[in-house]
Amino acid sequence: MPAFNASLERRVINLIREYGLLSGGETVLVAVSGGQDSICLLHVLNSLQKDLGISLHVAHLDHRLRGAEAEADAEYVKDLAAGLGIPATIENRDVNEFNRQKKTSLEEAAREVRYRFLDEVAENVGASRIAVGHTRDDQVETLLMHYLRGTGIQGLRGLRPAAPIPYGKQEGSRWVIRPLLNIRRSETAEYCRAAGLQPRSDSSNEQTAFMRNRIRSELIPLLKQYNPEIEETLIRLADLAGEDADFIDRQAAAVYEQTTSSEGCLTCLDAGKLRGVPLSLQRRVFRLVLERACGTLKDIESSHVESLVRLLFGTTGKCVSLPGGLTASNERNRMVIIPPGTAPCPWPALDREYQLKIPGETLLPGWRALSEIIGENYFREDDIFSASLDLNKAGRVLTVRGRRPGDRFRPLGMEHSRKLQDFLVDSAVPRSWRDSVPLVCSPQQLLWVVGWRIDDRVKVTTNTEQVLRLEFQRLG
Repeated sequence: MPAFNASLERRVINLIREYGLLSGGETVLVAVSGGQDSICLLHVLNSLQKDLGISLHVAHLDHRLRGAEAEADAEYVKDLAAGLGIPATIENRDVNEFNRQKKTSLEEAAREVRYRFLDEVAENVGASRIAVGHTRDDQVETLLMHYLRGTGIQGLRGLRPAAPIPYGKQEGSRWVIRPLLNIRRSETAEYCRAAGLQPRSDSSNEQTAFMRNRIRSELIPLLKQYNPEIEETLIRLADLAGEDADFIDRQAAAVYEQTTSSEGCLTCLDAGKLRGVPLSLQRRVFRLVLERACGTLKDIESSHVESLVRLLFGTTGKCVSLPGGLTASNERNRMVIIPPGTAPCPWPALDREYQLKIPGETLLPGWRALSEIIGENYFREDDIFSASLDLNKAGRVLTVRGRRPGDRFRPLGMEHSRKLQDFLVDSAVPRSWRDSVPLVCSPQQLLWVVGWRIDDRVKVTTNTEQVLRLEFQRLG
């Protein structure tokens, strides 16, 4: 083996051991496109199989974007794997059709299709690690892409030696590893030349329609005119940002555990505790919340995180819309992340107790409450926002408020009183709604859970002399 290749392989195995990318006994799925980086990766891992105690499986995907050229790549990888005695899975997927359905960029569509394919193959062959051929040059390009698109400290750390596979079916079940992340692209080319390998060349790498290609061919050469060591400068930035980001991640994970809980499909955050931590941790906790609720950070932008920060310190009852159909609401001392299909509370919480004008009209936050007194020959069908009560039993001194600890009433049709909390749970009232449900009360008891049920003791009967008719109309 040429001395250069032996040196490169030592550097690879050192990185693998430094970051614990492999522990031995694994099946490693190697993503092989046929280009110099992936061919170098495959040969290096093949040479190190015994030292690392691993077995290999090759995966290659034809994206159906380059016609005969891509078909030839697939044959090349198939023959290469067979020559090394390594099993291979060679498939093709229609990226253009996927892109039409997802309505995203072709680059992003190809990336998602590719990682979904790798995840499926890894599951089929029992591989917990997926090795890809990203190099030091890819790291530089990725950092510049993140910077140009707008990023925080998380994006400035760039590619990591190991990370959960994007778009994986099961969170954390498979990891992408990058054993060549400390190797330059020029070095993978030299490795292939010294080993007598003839990698394929992908013509799409020259197309400037793709942002990464423009960065590689146009921006980096321009930046080198200002700083010949720009690549090393960016790598140092990634290392420093990575150390800081890792520290913030550990702190944020602890805050996340202390401030979040699940209630069915809802994610609830303790707003009081969260307001007491530094802003950087608040942002990171919100990113964690959104990542777990959406399953990915793909569509999460800094503007979404900032909207949650503003909501945290905003007015009770406010809501914001988020990617993936999520809604976040501010409910007094907590925030709630509501998944799509689960409606947020349609009315605001009452900030105090309001006296009802009987008869007459009373304006409440979000409501107009109307009341009238009707004689005994009254009949009108009630809906969920209107109720008929026996005036003599209900009385004329009534108020409207939100719920309080210990509230009880006797739901219509029942013989015994119940805790309001239990009634709301049994009635499938979302917890995020419960503090906002208006309650009509007399000095003695709760009379009506607006939108749900009156108290049985104030219902209209044949002995009723006068009926108190109440109606709540939603404002706005």
